[in-house]
Amino acid sequence: MRHFISALLGTLALCGAAHAHSVKKDTLEIIHPHINEPFAGAKSAAAYMAISNEGPQDDRLIGIETPAAKKASLHSTEHASDGVARMTPIEAIDIPAGETINLEPGGIHIMLMGLTGPIKEGDMVPTTFHFEHAGPVAVEFMVDPADGVDHSKMDHSPSN
Repeated sequence: MRHFISALLGTLALCGAAHAHSVKKDTLEIIHPHINEPFAGAKSAAAYMAISNEGPQDDRLIGIETPAAKKASLHSTEHASDGVARMTPIEAIDIPAGETINLEPGGIHIMLMGLTGPIKEGDMVPTTFHFEHAGPVAVEFMVDPADGVDHSKMDHSPSN
């Protein structure tokens, strides 16, 4: 019976880890970094997560690198008066002390442009985040089921 309970608890722990994961460095925690599986042949993908800063000092996410894309950049979604959503590149994301910032669809997010190969549900995509104070943080994006949005067709040009 003891072995059964141990096996059951181990299985439950693995199931939870498969659906939600995080990376912690010092006082920063990157919670469930994920990419919704892009359409086959897509040239770009959007990445999301929450970033929690449990420390006394503000920090900033200032860059991202991944071998999965030719370019990774920070973006914000802006809705124009004509109803069209445009993705605008931003230089950094402020992570105030004691707060959690959500990167999510329709808001701030990371764009991976020029995908270097297919990424499929279940893949783990290696990435390095660069923070102003915490420095580099190795993160893996989990590829989640598709959300039905083809980000490669959206306007990602800087606004004038």
